[in-house]
Amino acid sequence: MEGAMRKTMSSGSVHMEMEDIDNKFQEAYGEHNATEDQLITPWTVSVASGYSLLRDPIYNKGLSFTEKERDAHYLRGLLPPALFDQELQERRMMHNLRNYDVPLHRYIALMDLQERNERLFYKLLIDNVEELLPVVYTPTVGEACQKYGKIYRRPQGLFISLKEKGKILEVLKNWPERNIQVIVVTDGERILGLGDLGCQGMGIPVGKLSLYTALGGIRPSACLPITIDVGTNNEQLLNDEFYIGLRHKRARGQEYMELLDEFMYAVKKNYGEKVLVQFEDFANHNAFELLARYSSSHLVFNDDIQGTASVVVAGLLAALKLVGGTLAEHTFLFLGAGEAGTGIAELIALEISKQTGAPVEETRKNIWLVDSKGLIVRSRFESLQHFKKPWAHDHESIKDLHDVVQAIRPTVLIGTSGVGKTFTKEVVEAMASINEKPLILALSNPTSQSECTAEEAYTWSQGRAIFASGSPFDPVEYDGKVFVPGQANNAYIFPGFGLGLIMSGTIRVHDDMLLAASAALAAQVSQENYDKGLIYPPFTNIRKISANIAAKVAAKAYELGLASRLPRPKDLVKFAESCMYSPRYRSYL
Repeated sequence: MEGAMRKTMSSGSVHMEMEDIDNKFQEAYGEHNATEDQLITPWTVSVASGYSLLRDPIYNKGLSFTEKERDAHYLRGLLPPALFDQELQERRMMHNLRNYDVPLHRYIALMDLQERNERLFYKLLIDNVEELLPVVYTPTVGEACQKYGKIYRRPQGLFISLKEKGKILEVLKNWPERNIQVIVVTDGERILGLGDLGCQGMGIPVGKLSLYTALGGIRPSACLPITIDVGTNNEQLLNDEFYIGLRHKRARGQEYMELLDEFMYAVKKNYGEKVLVQFEDFANHNAFELLARYSSSHLVFNDDIQGTASVVVAGLLAALKLVGGTLAEHTFLFLGAGEAGTGIAELIALEISKQTGAPVEETRKNIWLVDSKGLIVRSRFESLQHFKKPWAHDHESIKDLHDVVQAIRPTVLIGTSGVGKTFTKEVVEAMASINEKPLILALSNPTSQSECTAEEAYTWSQGRAIFASGSPFDPVEYDGKVFVPGQANNAYIFPGFGLGLIMSGTIRVHDDMLLAASAALAAQVSQENYDKGLIYPPFTNIRKISANIAAKVAAKAYELGLASRLPRPKDLVKFAESCMYSPRYRSYL
């Protein structure tokens, strides 16, 4: 469709027809064709030449502008005479990044690049994903959010505060892009394991959407980061002269819900039925309510509840090849009973139910949760929050995690507590005494909040643990053997999951789509990965992984009658790949 469109580059009276260029690049740049409904009628984009062109991150190529392009677009003298291709620019940028000793400085440099040269930023991220993922995402993004007021340069998304109540639709129209397909929104109350960071939580939607593009191939122009600012209860931020948000305590109750209702109405009104809204880092008391409130009327997805659950179930399915048995034969113990813990537990119960035919109420019985007050048991039922009640089983009350492990004798230990160092030596040794190959997942982010380190898990289990974490850890050598810890990173799931929803025109999210994504990810783990003790594939193949996840999610959407893009493509994997954004430079001649 893009080839049928006319793009005109202009400077004063200078106009250049781009139709031939678009035809030439239609196959290489097919990312616009499949993931959006486009009008057949031609349209015109005006792109300034000269100095303005160099300051436009969408079109700027820096030293990669050719001699002819420099002549055609009044760039002579505005650039040094050298010509660098995109690969040389990439090598230079990576060289510069590696010279920074402080991860936050790498983050700032990458954000500056994104605001200066969008395609080079995404090429860097795609080609060096394992090295740069910890910079644009956890753990470095956590520090970036803590210091966001000090490093803030220019808007990378929309800030919607209580000041905009009654005017949110107008605010959305201030964003320059009209065809938005994915919105990641946070209210900043529970950023990773760092707590309430208020308006400074914007680093999370920005980081997530950069991964939607790099890993899932969603066009950058189709992504919109949003922070909803209702105040903060973080006294340190309220007293910080550089804090960029509202300086009052958080709004609660009716005032909060009215703002969210207006926001969701405005999003649907402005962008249509099929825009995906991903809730990110909302506190427990709002996360579950918002998901329940809008899931029947909007295309919504909570990454902390559903994305985390899907990636963990994928790891468990893969781990069965190493530990043996079926999911139904294992006993699961969670430290942490918030969004992530209960979300994972419920998806495990659903998967076991599908495998065995047993009702979910029955499959939950092998899944135990521990919160700050100890093991969740029936005697605590009346005082429990609603999302914890399904996990209140008949058992005596136990406070200490080590004692819980001894009593429940789990085969799988999963940490979603947001509290570091809680998988102590005694706890890991107890898991190792019960199981030949204890499966230990320390999922809390950032690294400082991880329940244990990879080295601790391998050392305390005498090299027998199968370990994965939320944030990355380096390989560990123990007893002459090198162990490569896996990372149960949501970035495996949400980019491909979102691509699958968008390319099929899905109108609602269903739990079966999450299980389809889990199975697709588990299927990508190779024997070579298993031989290293890995239960997740390497991120180097993430675009292939995302295409396979997208295909399975889309297939499930069609099966459930929730996909609106018809006819259904014959080969969904190839279709997914054809939808993906390419960061390669275009010729402007």
